[in-house]
Amino acid sequence: MELDRAGIEAIIPHRAPFLLVDRIEAFVPGESAVGYLDVSEDMFWVPGHFPDYAVMPGVLIVEACAQVGAVALLSLPENQGRIAFFAGIDGVRFKRQVRPGDVLRMECTITKRRGPIGFGDAKAWVGDELACLGQLMFAIQ
Repeated sequence: MELDRAGIEAIIPHRAPFLLVDRIEAFVPGESAVGYLDVSEDMFWVPGHFPDYAVMPGVLIVEACAQVGAVALLSLPENQGRIAFFAGIDGVRFKRQVRPGDVLRMECTITKRRGPIGFGDAKAWVGDELACLGQLMFAIQ
């Protein structure tokens, strides 16, 4: 199943400029999602991080991965209209810079769910190069 920005906005509450997923290529509710962000010169962080060498902040890469995971979790019927908050971030490593002109591909696989708490393994790539990986913990309101 694929989603455009409007479809993503129907599932998660994030909005521009903080919606960091342009499209979802595939997702299985409660299990996994694959999403993309076209990193452009127009993004809000470009002028300040860094003025002469724009690099996507690592925390925004992790946030983008979490938004992809939130699509997987919040697409479950029992989670419709809810919000997924960060409850923890573990083992995050950055392997490659992400710069304007890159296409960031993010995958989040939900590894465990217990009540309102979910855990996911996230990875982000630019082309075939791993940019970021780590474990995310979600708390669903």
